[in-house]
Amino acid sequence: MSVTSRYREAWEGFWREAPAEQGAVFWDAEPSLTAGRHVAIFEPHLTDPGLPMVDLGCGNGTQTRFLADRFPRVIGAELSAAALDHARLADPAGQATYRLFDAVEKAEAQTLHAELGDANIYMRGVLHQAEPDDRQLMVNGIATLIGERGRVFLVELSESAKPILVGLAQSPSGPPPKLAPIFRHGIAPGEVADAAVPEYLRAAGLTVIASGELPLITTEYAPDGTRIELPSKWAVAGRTV
Repeated sequence: MSVTSRYREAWEGFWREAPAEQGAVFWDAEPSLTAGRHVAIFEPHLTDPGLPMVDLGCGNGTQTRFLADRFPRVIGAELSAAALDHARLADPAGQATYRLFDAVEKAEAQTLHAELGDANIYMRGVLHQAEPDDRQLMVNGIATLIGERGRVFLVELSESAKPILVGLAQSPSGPPPKLAPIFRHGIAPGEVADAAVPEYLRAAGLTVIASGELPLITTEYAPDGTRIELPSKWAVAGRTV
């Protein structure tokens, strides 16, 4: 079962409205603070760095382009066609390739795996945005894509991020400008229990190889001028013999 049309339309509306420049979206932080830090964590755990790298939920492709400088073949996969329009416009040299992809749809994951073979996956802050009933299906799709040799690096907001986001949304002056469109389009961040993520991976036949905590850096700032950072947890997972 694919994602609901409401969910897809919400993302299309968000990305159609989003400014084109890097950093204009709440989570679109510079790669030195995001994918750059993550690569240093997950690269030592890759069984084969030469496998295709899929940036799952790539959005406007900021992190995809960074990954394309470091891995031989990078694919930005995204549910929203409007987001991919942003990504392609920002990548005129074609450092990466971009693909419309519904990670919840089993057949789409099987088709992409048939084209790429086993792949490594980078996914930052996507699972909590999915509908609760779709989360296991999404992780099942990830397991299909990585096959036997691939690895997934997954970063998700911690439970403790929710009160921070609620506090920002309920500020007397309203949510910060870059957070407001997320709520306006009906894609407010959802909560994924900290204990649920490793269970999703286990149920998909994957083993957590390494895990830890690292703040998810945003592009927004608090009233005191400090950059908003959200608690997050990361995991590297794959199939083990």
